[in-house]
Amino acid sequence: MEIDTAALMKEVGRIRILTQKTVDERLAGDYRSVFRGQGMEFDEARPYQPGDDVRLIDWNVTARTGVPYIKRYSEERELTVLFMVDVSGSQAFGTGRSKAAVAAELTALLALTAIRNQDRIGLLLFSDRAVRYIPPRKGRTAVMRLVREVLAAEETDEGTDIAAALGFVSALLRRRAVVFLVSDFRDSGYEKPLRVFARRHDVIACTVTDPAEETLPDVGLIELTDPETHRTVLADTASRAVRDAFANAAKRRAEDLKTLFLRTGIDRLDLRTDTPVIDAVRNLFRQRSERRR
Repeated sequence: MEIDTAALMKEVGRIRILTQKTVDERLAGDYRSVFRGQGMEFDEARPYQPGDDVRLIDWNVTARTGVPYIKRYSEERELTVLFMVDVSGSQAFGTGRSKAAVAAELTALLALTAIRNQDRIGLLLFSDRAVRYIPPRKGRTAVMRLVREVLAAEETDEGTDIAAALGFVSALLRRRAVVFLVSDFRDSGYEKPLRVFARRHDVIACTVTDPAEETLPDVGLIELTDPETHRTVLADTASRAVRDAFANAAKRRAEDLKTLFLRTGIDRLDLRTDTPVIDAVRNLFRQRSERRR
């Protein structure tokens, strides 16, 4: 794909201005309160004492010594924040702005917030493979680089393999990280890898949807093409039964995702192409803050 560099830089500049105005003291404070203290690193194993949390028992040391030991952790001075952004074919879709544009805005907003808290930020772009990886680092220049990479990869015709992306990151991140997994989750077979991954890292599933994926307009015969499989079907949208079936399938899919994330024990950030990203972010921060209290 030939990239329009001028248009790309214009969009990067627009997002920078938008997010810099949004990242105020309140947002930065909310971020610090819900993510600070979550990044913990292993310090040492010590003998179990009455009153210790049994969930911290180090079973390997306990089995080796025959005496109960627990793991002791210390808070990391800085967090590692990684954005795993889906750049498969479906991300170019959007009736107003594209899903990729929403992903870029979310990345800029959260990355700027993380940088203000002296955290390190990194990026993995993935489709049915790892497309590009930028190791976590500090600095404001890292933020705009991440945004440029997300936007430049907007138009692809590849599928999605979330399990492979999780495996790629697991092999690289040695310490616990905050991971924002940004996708429309049009994939299958990733449930178990996600559950295993979430035991080690603080994962937030950022689902990106568009209104056109939820309902069909009554416009007669139309061709619907899957941007990842390229399969095309002819649909008679004048039929109430066809429109209802489409809406019901979308509703079931949304419920299945909700159930999956609840069962996996990870937070969900709902993003839509027709609503402000900041509203979803503040809602996530509020929910996490309430849960911690």
